[in-house]
Amino acid sequence: MEQQIIVENIKCGGCMNSIQTALLKLDNVEKVAINKETETITITGNIEKAIVLNKLNELGYPEKGDNSILKIAKSYVNCAIGKMN
Repeated sequence: MEQQIIVENIKCGGCMNSIQTALLKLDNVEKVAINKETETITITGNIEKAIVLNKLNELGYPEKGDNSILKIAKSYVNCAIGKMN
């Protein structure tokens, strides 16, 4: 099963690295592909969209239209972590 989610706050490869690392740790996620230009995340695996959205919100990369100052701040922290890894 493949799902596409359009998110906000993806700025660079560090963001992409953090997102991919976190989503691949979820049970039943087989593959994660990210398009930075369109801020689209494609998840392959048998997982509920709500679980993926919760993880993305925790990281600061909410579904398009659900952004906030707190989520933007979280995304900058996870971006920095992604750059270090």
